[in-house]
Amino acid sequence: MPTFTIERLSFRHLAALPNAWQNTDYLALLTQLDYDNPEAIAPAELREMCQLALTDLEPAAAAEIVLAYLAGEQLTEGQVSQLAHQMQTEKLWEENPKLELHPQFFNATQLLYDAYNGKFPHPQAVEFTVKITAAAPADLALLDHAPAATLLRLLAPGLSDRALLHRLFGDQLAGGEFPEAAAILWQFTPSEQTATSVVYDIISSDYWLEDFKFADTYEATLPAA
Repeated sequence: MPTFTIERLSFRHLAALPNAWQNTDYLALLTQLDYDNPEAIAPAELREMCQLALTDLEPAAAAEIVLAYLAGEQLTEGQVSQLAHQMQTEKLWEENPKLELHPQFFNATQLLYDAYNGKFPHPQAVEFTVKITAAAPADLALLDHAPAATLLRLLAPGLSDRALLHRLFGDQLAGGEFPEAAAILWQFTPSEQTATSVVYDIISSDYWLEDFKFADTYEATLPAA
């Protein structure tokens, strides 16, 4: 089995995902909120005005609009309504079984948390960089196939055996199909690549990878294909 050296280079917490909300999103939400002439608002003020418009509503009603905007194509109206009430007390980006929607749940909660001064759960994500070094270029090329699953399999040994990732996805980490991996790693961007090494910037929920802040440099192997 190919062996890799994994080195954690940095680690920090995020209260918001990079570039999660754009001015076009605020304009779209203001339009849905029936705000008069949102196009006249200065770009620098769009976020604040969007939050103010949301707080004219009850929290559940505001949550319903934001959720429908972000995930309405994947959820029914009934699900949106139910989740809008749940997200006032539950961390949907951790607890909801629809893993593929966790980033949208996080972004929705983050906007509402800021708008309502903490009446929604406090969202927290993690961002870290890791350097992955392989013994040979052919080994590093394994990251080109199913990169999310391969990355998680290389990160998992840096976590405690009691970590949630091991407890819930031990079989998938050991090999085979791992479709949930792409929903667990919200963003992963390669950089500084050489023939035998690559640095990845990774963003995920602290629910999954908070304990990676304790990871020292270690070796990891990949299961046979």
